[in-house]
Amino acid sequence: MTDNKRVTNKQILDKINDLKVGDEGLNALAIKIVSRMVKLKSMEDWFDHVNKSDIAGSVAYHDLGLTEEENALGEAAKLMTLMNLFQEEEQYEKCAIIKGRMVQVNKILKKGNK
Repeated sequence: MTDNKRVTNKQILDKINDLKVGDEGLNALAIKIVSRMVKLKSMEDWFDHVNKSDIAGSVAYHDLGLTEEENALGEAAKLMTLMNLFQEEEQYEKCAIIKGRMVQVNKILKKGNK
């Protein structure tokens, strides 16, 4: 019964009867199972609530422990996307600002490759 195959209620009851737990033991087991399921559901609800907060997102992002090079790669990807967007919209002043930032990011990336 420990593999990933489906188990019928009869198989479960047969196993319980083999253990000779009795009604009292069965009730105690049921209480423990329900209690654990309620705790898990409470934890899941709490986790969902916390993850939806703005602070959780920023803390989780900073907890990734990204290196300076990994941060620079992410920044470069963002800047390249913005550069394409601004070129299509012919906003060349913004492109010039982004190009200046790309120079800084490229320095970080070159430093990491040495």
